[in-house]
Amino acid sequence: MSDNKTPQEATPELGRRRFFNTTAIVGLTAGLAACSDKGGNATAPAAGSAPAGHATAANASHLKPGELDSYYGLWSGGHTGDVRVLGIPSGREILRIPCFVPDALVGWGHTNESKKVMGTKADGSLRYTVADTHHVHASYKDGNYDGRYAWVNDKINSRVARIRLDYFVCDKITQLPNVQGFHGIFPDKADPVDPAINYTTRVFCGGEFSIPLPNAGTEDEKQYRSLFSCLDAETMEVRWQVLLDGNCDLVATSYDGKLAATNQYNTEMGAKYEDMMSAERDSCVFFNIARIEAAVKEGKFKTIGSSKVPVVDGTRESNKDPKTALTAYVSVPKNPHGVNASPDAKYFICAGKLSPTATVIELAKVLEWFDGKLEKLDGAIAAEVELGLGPLHTAFDGRGNAFTTLFLDSQVVKWNVEKAIAFHKGDKAAKYVVDRIDVHYQPGHINASQSETKAADGKFLAVGCKFAKDRFLPVGPLHPENEQLIDISGEKMALLGDHPVRGEPHDFIFFKRDLLKPKAVYNIDEFPHAVKDAKDSGVTRNGKKVTVKMTSLAPAFSLREFKVRRGDEVTLILTNLDKVQDLTHGFAIPGHNVNFIVNPQETASVTFTAGEPGVYWCYCTHFCHALHLEMRTRMIVEA
Repeated sequence: MSDNKTPQEATPELGRRRFFNTTAIVGLTAGLAACSDKGGNATAPAAGSAPAGHATAANASHLKPGELDSYYGLWSGGHTGDVRVLGIPSGREILRIPCFVPDALVGWGHTNESKKVMGTKADGSLRYTVADTHHVHASYKDGNYDGRYAWVNDKINSRVARIRLDYFVCDKITQLPNVQGFHGIFPDKADPVDPAINYTTRVFCGGEFSIPLPNAGTEDEKQYRSLFSCLDAETMEVRWQVLLDGNCDLVATSYDGKLAATNQYNTEMGAKYEDMMSAERDSCVFFNIARIEAAVKEGKFKTIGSSKVPVVDGTRESNKDPKTALTAYVSVPKNPHGVNASPDAKYFICAGKLSPTATVIELAKVLEWFDGKLEKLDGAIAAEVELGLGPLHTAFDGRGNAFTTLFLDSQVVKWNVEKAIAFHKGDKAAKYVVDRIDVHYQPGHINASQSETKAADGKFLAVGCKFAKDRFLPVGPLHPENEQLIDISGEKMALLGDHPVRGEPHDFIFFKRDLLKPKAVYNIDEFPHAVKDAKDSGVTRNGKKVTVKMTSLAPAFSLREFKVRRGDEVTLILTNLDKVQDLTHGFAIPGHNVNFIVNPQETASVTFTAGEPGVYWCYCTHFCHALHLEMRTRMIVEA
């Protein structure tokens, strides 16, 4: 989509406004029909005007009516178990994508299709109804986002959800075996061996909590371990796992596909707080992907419990020889919190959290160690410099600068990576800190426009502040969090705005809108149970099991009524035959806990038990037509 086209202009489907004013006049009075598109647009601003510029901090994030945002943002939804789509720089929430938790708006967790994705127990009920989403990342091609997929984790239940970015829907969920507290996540950017595969094929997941393996409840803390997992990006199956020392926090991947890493805390493998703090330093663990996959292929693995997933030994003790090592433990200050890849493909940066420092690790040196050409692995540390109190996460502007959140100082610090390296090497005149800005308050995650891609553009930076305090109207004990937007296009940072968000979001990314090509309507052929013609509507019975097939086409359902019997197991299949973008229909049945939507050309189904005898008006829940209130059918339940 180009910068000056609206979604209506960029897609061939009939626009909803045009639909309303050209085809939705059946049964309307002449006066209502006179409210045409011509009149409605007389004073309306032109949609799709140029994206907001950066002339002044005052107007950069305030878009005119009808003006489109320059960037899509994908935000974790925290305890709501969803992913939120924001427009940047406005900060407007455009959509919520349900993943791990039921969502009453769209029927997620109620339709048969969504239940299959989420996972069910033997009785058909959902396996889980709570979640804790933390980290969102998207698929790559040629070092930039390609608009295919995004992934998000559920820390509570060790699940990974994949989101199709053509429809903005979750299509697969995988639960990791032998893992608890799964936290960091990151896709690869290329294949470690084949340079022709320059796109995402794997997703890496860091298991945070160390547990007995297999987890049979032993209290012997020496047997506790965490696992680093690799998923296939297409099938979402777990390809392999690596046994580790320490607890995984976040994950990063190199642009050449050769390395993945996770910053590890609690390398002491303690189960109690005091035991987790006894060592002087922790580590950032690097994974040699090609060697791990070769070891799996050669059968050099074990399995744990009932899982068939290959597990290789990545512990420090088993990987001392660089030429055969699968992993490499670079030392970093205690309790590191975050590892991020720089856009120039040279460095991973670990923030210290309990240390006021950031550690810059040179990837070429790590590869040299794996080749036996670097005597000491810590020789890969290019710099370790002080930034301030409580450094957590780092973003980049593509001009050599890094931006790190300081949780205790409630600041973002801008610093130059190459100058930090020069200072670390002894050039005390190198002024690596460029700027600081106060944020409100206690910032955690941070990201900049296109930050962890080769196309980092250094225009906007978002920072997630864990406490809002006095920034919004008081609403009782539970305050919103504060997502702040900062202009980083100049030498000095400028705060643009505050955006309250429901707790507790964590990580996020945002990228240029032209990288995505969302579809305005579904492909009806993707649904095997689609009712493609209203003539195929009807009711069939097999004992106590009843199937009701129906279509919707504004402003009517294809069946005026349908009959079932009390106690029947009813499966209702509904296809939306409308081809107009944004012409969504809903379907609700009073007294039966049924409410879901079908978007244009989509099919969804629900299964329920018919209740007491009576008449139940099934109605469309999403405004779709001037005769929306009249769009209904009757379910007649007979004794």
